[in-house]
Amino acid sequence: MATMQRLSPFQELDSMERRMRRAFEVLGFAPVLLPAADVYETGDEFVVELEVPGYEEKELGIEVFDHVVSVKGERTVEQETDKAFHLRERFERQFQRRFELPADADTKHVRATFENGVLELRAPKLAGSKPTKVEIAKK
Repeated sequence: MATMQRLSPFQELDSMERRMRRAFEVLGFAPVLLPAADVYETGDEFVVELEVPGYEEKELGIEVFDHVVSVKGERTVEQETDKAFHLRERFERQFQRRFELPADADTKHVRATFENGVLELRAPKLAGSKPTKVEIAKK
C-alpha cells in the first residue's frame, strides 16, 4: 500500500541545502550553512536531533505551528579585535531550521532536551493514528 506524503516547501529547501553542502564538500570547501540534524521515528514518537555546539540553552528558541517545528538559535558574539582569522567556520550569530512533522504527530506535547550541544525534540504519535483491525460482522 502506498503512503501519501504531504508536500512542503520546507522539505524542498532542506533537500536543496543538503545538495549544496555536498557540492561544496566535493570541491574541497566545507561551509557550515545550517546545524546538522537527524530526523527519525520510533514506534511511539517522532524525534529531531539538532547539533548546535557552542550555543547555550537560553540562546535557542523552539516554536511549533501546523506540524512544523521551527528551531532558532541566536547568540551575541563579542567583537574580537585582537584576532586575525585565517579560517572561520563556526556558526555566526544566528540560524533557523524548520522540520515538518507528519499529521499523526502530537504537536501539542513536543518535549525538548538539550545536552552536550545536541537539542533533541520528541513528539509522541497520536493514539488514534495506529492501525486497528476491524472484524467483519455476520448478518
